[in-house]
Amino acid sequence: MKAVVFDNELKLDNNYAKPTPKEGEVLIKTIMTGICNTDLEITKGYMGYKGVLGHEFVGEVVEVGSKKDENWLNKRVVGEINCGCNHDEWCYKGLQRHCPNRQTLGIWQKDGCFSEYFTLPVENIFEISNNVSNEEATFVEPIAAAVEITEQLHIKPCDKVALLGDGKLGLCISLVLSALNVDFVHIGKHQNKLDISKNAGAKTKLLSEIDENDRKSFDVVIEATGSTGGFETSLSLTKPRGVLVLKSTIAAKEGLNLAPVVIDEITVLGSRCGQFAPAIRLLEKGKINIKPLISEIYPVDKALEAFEKNKQKDILKVLLKF
Repeated sequence: MKAVVFDNELKLDNNYAKPTPKEGEVLIKTIMTGICNTDLEITKGYMGYKGVLGHEFVGEVVEVGSKKDENWLNKRVVGEINCGCNHDEWCYKGLQRHCPNRQTLGIWQKDGCFSEYFTLPVENIFEISNNVSNEEATFVEPIAAAVEITEQLHIKPCDKVALLGDGKLGLCISLVLSALNVDFVHIGKHQNKLDISKNAGAKTKLLSEIDENDRKSFDVVIEATGSTGGFETSLSLTKPRGVLVLKSTIAAKEGLNLAPVVIDEITVLGSRCGQFAPAIRLLEKGKINIKPLISEIYPVDKALEAFEKNKQKDILKVLLKF
């Protein structure tokens, strides 16, 4: 089968071994996938991962590892990306994303979805209704990551909130916050990208327009820039005893100045994967319009070209069609 593989270099392998589902797993035939910044970070060394990339997908269940799961056959699905051991306290709490023995689709010890077929545990998959398109379904994972912020942190109605970063993740977070009626300002470098947020109801501000009045003025700052500079700017905007939410995964070698975290007693909240059910509901109810986020759709045969396209500054989400 065809698969996009990273092993010190990125390549399209036309003869990668097709997996077989184990008991409790399903085999998924890939329909469409999304290229994420995490995929790009892996090609720079993040997590030291080698294997099939990809964790944002929609696909069809074509084989099951257990007869009892045959009801999943032929269903269109998306899936949570962390596969826990189901034998520790984190898994018992439904937090497989923190299982110390977990595998993570296309990121850690488990081949991802940038292939014609891949496997996931039955407990990880969710059926997608017919009123959600394939393009929309590929956004469930990043939308869930955005919703995760509100699971971890109660944003009060009177809180002054800033979101930094107008890339793919930043815009997903912006659309979710607007859908949930959070009052915030979206700060970024590109007016054309910020206009997507503005059209969804957010207040926006260019990074170049930040002034002294903004410094240390926000109760909650959400960092989604993907850069160390963005982290430091976010830190400078956070009030003493405020909350800085980190959404970026950065394979950075340069040092960070963390002194303000101590001096201003800032709470730093790491925020990663989220639950799929609320993200799917937002799409099913038409609360989020993801169409402006799609820059290009490439066939899998042009995956390497798609990755190069995805690196361009003016590009948002690039999808792969199988």
